[in-house]
Amino acid sequence: MAEAAILLVVTKISFALGGEALKLASSQFANEVSLLIQLPSSLRRIKRELLVMQAFLGQIDAQIDKNQVLEAWVEEVQKLAYDVEDNMDEYIFLIAQQQESRLRGRLKKIVKGSPNLIAWRQKAAQLKELESDLVHLSEMKERWIKTAGGGMGSSSNYASENQLHLAVSSHFIDEDDLVGIDQNKKTLIEWLFDEDPVSSIISVWGMGGLGKTTLVTKVYKSESKRFERRAWISVSQTYQVDDLLRSMVEELHKNEKVDKIPIDTRELNHRRLVEIIRSSLDQKRYLIILDDVWDPTAFNGISDAINVDDNKGSRIIITTRSADVASLAHDSRKLELQVLESTEAWDLFCRRAFRKEKVRKCPEELEELGKEIVLKCQGLPLAIVSIGSLLSLREKTKSEWQKVYDQLSWQLDKNPNLENVKRVLNLSYNYLPRYLKNCFLHCSMFPEDHVLQRKRLMRLWVAEGFVEERGSSTMEEVAEDYLKELIHRCMLQVVKRNEFGRIKHCRMHDVVRELAVSLSKKENFSVIYDDLQVVVNMTDETRRLSVHKCSNELPSSMELPRLRTFTVFDPSMSSSSSLSSLCSSSRYLTVLDLQGISIERVPDEIGDLFNLHFLGLRETKVKKLPKSLGRLRNLQTLDLCKSEIEKLPSTTRNLKKLRHLFAEKVVDPSLETINNRRGVRAPMGLWNLKDLQTLQAVEANMEFVERLRNLTQLRSVRIWKVRGIHCKHLCASLSRLRYLYFLDLNASDENEILQLGGWDHQPQHLLKLDLNGQLAEGTMDLPLFRALGSSLRKLHLGWSGLREDPLGSLSQLTSLVQLVLRKAYDGQQLWFRSGWFPNLKRLILFDMPELNQVEVEDDAMASLKYLDLDRLPKLKDVPRGIEYLTSLQELYLMDLHPEFRGRFEESNDKNKVQSIPNAYYIFKRGGQTVYESLSCSVPLP
Repeated sequence: MAEAAILLVVTKISFALGGEALKLASSQFANEVSLLIQLPSSLRRIKRELLVMQAFLGQIDAQIDKNQVLEAWVEEVQKLAYDVEDNMDEYIFLIAQQQESRLRGRLKKIVKGSPNLIAWRQKAAQLKELESDLVHLSEMKERWIKTAGGGMGSSSNYASENQLHLAVSSHFIDEDDLVGIDQNKKTLIEWLFDEDPVSSIISVWGMGGLGKTTLVTKVYKSESKRFERRAWISVSQTYQVDDLLRSMVEELHKNEKVDKIPIDTRELNHRRLVEIIRSSLDQKRYLIILDDVWDPTAFNGISDAINVDDNKGSRIIITTRSADVASLAHDSRKLELQVLESTEAWDLFCRRAFRKEKVRKCPEELEELGKEIVLKCQGLPLAIVSIGSLLSLREKTKSEWQKVYDQLSWQLDKNPNLENVKRVLNLSYNYLPRYLKNCFLHCSMFPEDHVLQRKRLMRLWVAEGFVEERGSSTMEEVAEDYLKELIHRCMLQVVKRNEFGRIKHCRMHDVVRELAVSLSKKENFSVIYDDLQVVVNMTDETRRLSVHKCSNELPSSMELPRLRTFTVFDPSMSSSSSLSSLCSSSRYLTVLDLQGISIERVPDEIGDLFNLHFLGLRETKVKKLPKSLGRLRNLQTLDLCKSEIEKLPSTTRNLKKLRHLFAEKVVDPSLETINNRRGVRAPMGLWNLKDLQTLQAVEANMEFVERLRNLTQLRSVRIWKVRGIHCKHLCASLSRLRYLYFLDLNASDENEILQLGGWDHQPQHLLKLDLNGQLAEGTMDLPLFRALGSSLRKLHLGWSGLREDPLGSLSQLTSLVQLVLRKAYDGQQLWFRSGWFPNLKRLILFDMPELNQVEVEDDAMASLKYLDLDRLPKLKDVPRGIEYLTSLQELYLMDLHPEFRGRFEESNDKNKVQSIPNAYYIFKRGGQTVYESLSCSVPLP
């Protein structure tokens, strides 16, 4: 973890040594020759030393826990890295102060003894001292750690032995531990012997602890004798290709009496090893297992020795935790293991917890607590087996089991009986690229079972400084790649994807989170505050604080001088006094996320947080922001969504690094009126914030819509209270936003007409478009919609006043996956013709009083999965041709004509709608929304 801490420091040093920053710093002490030489030179030397330390830490990361001397040294490296980070933040602050003075034209000649010069001298002295400390640490390493492994051998060998131990132990799993694998075993065996040409390579993948190796072991034992040659190769993250080839040679011949290799494979070079393997496999039907592969290059490195497509029925099975590695196999030959179902998990737990009993059944008095323990394991077989085995050694009493449950985090970290769980899951963490380690640990700051939102995570990681620049991609785009990597490595689990297939929500498995929390504590990454169950004590070294439960307010005496992140998940916290104290004592704060708490005021001291990148006031009761907000020159995200703020301070124009501004609020929860939401009034100068990517939402005025074109980095924008007189200038400005992918325009009232024909350049990359307001006649035939034909994925039309069926014009939007028509059409019929909307997955027809007929031709909306018909009071008949929607999975019906229900049931009798798995009629009863099932599926809970 220390190497990840160093990564943050190196990034900040690189910024400080950047051209403009160095130029500004140098001008401050132009007459101070010693300072001019010392500061940049010291920084460069510190950076070089840290980079080498980082590389060394990467080498020995796998053995730190096994060597107390090494562990103590790494802890000192980490402390020093944090000291350097503190100093770099102050250094950058001094640069910012000077830049502000220049902007105000107040940069005066520096005289001896001035406060600014004294600060620079102190900083130079502090960095010189830190440089000496780094040298001392390097010398300490040479004195006390004789080799990279501290006497334990190389990191590569240690890691390989560690993984080999895990792999070998899987070959001796008791049959009682094999629960829920029968179907997967059957599938694997079928793939081994079928004649499908795509099945040469088979992958079995999923997170650590699911039993991949165990499953493949059972198949290998039962079926490998049906192959002429066979080999089981355990692949470590730090593999050497020639070592893998040597293992393969020995495995292929270990059971041979005649063809046994008589020579020492250690003497063979790469070419000779390849020749021997090729000769051994030539014209033979073989089975090769590559167990625990972490990187596709491991397979590529040995592929020269193996003829994958030999037409002999040979097979290669790869087990892996990586989706990228799993993709070496054809999609039809990738077996993704899932966690156990609740009944299977409980069965496995009882087998292990009561393995010494004749009847392996949980006593009634322990059943409730036992199921809580199993629930904590969330179907992970390794965790269930290990914790069940631990409980088998304990007294079978509620108090003893409760103790294990309450101490589960400690047990996973310290109890030797659970070492296997820790080793398996920590292996995944140890082999994360360093740029992902901080991101992974950051996820442990969220409460248990918390759903992690992709966009929020991305913005927080950028604000924390975890994200590196990659070419011309935005930092947010790189952060999304990081999230995908964590998911592909099975460190996070996808909960939901949006209409485009992008990750929307994810989560961290509870057992993985427990270990991540333990790592975070050990590495001083973060602290969780819970006044009902204190997880850890805060100290003045605390760098990130996550408040999960707080009865009212934090201790008033709390001082956290090194705090970088403060985030709250308990809405009951309400005191502004704690916030004032925090702002005063924690001057390095980078992230301040107060989402959902009931504070009403933001203190003026907020402006002192020169390092603040993220300010989250979403869903708070704050009504006004102080003018000191304008001093937050490094602020990247300002989240005021669903707060009480209607106006931004004039100083907002000073936030030149702002990337995301959220300020929308729902004022009509029923959403029945066109002005059901509102934005904030755009302050003067908002259009000068050139880094803005997200602007949701502002209220239109003429000057703003004319100047909007200046915000060339905008990706997502919502504008409210648009009037007809704004449209020409607004469209001209929007034409210049070449990165725009989401646009939401809302008219000032239902009678205002939106004129959208004034685009100078038609948008090419717009993915989502929401238009609420009357559309001028001919809008559907504008070049705007033709230009969006191949790009637009989501369209929402509301209060549009359309009199002609719009579907003919909209059908040119061939990439649409979601279409919502809300009070959009005043006609009586909608006709979906054959071939129209081939990619549409969701269709919502809502609140159209005159609509009485919907017709669907064969091959229309061939991909539709979700259909919602709501508030269509004249619709009597089931959509004609609904039986053609063979992909339809969900149908929701509400507030239709009174005769609709009977006609629907009549259609059901005629087998027109029986194929829809989930069909519901929705109505109100006693103030509650009731979902009544109209199909054979299980009704909604």
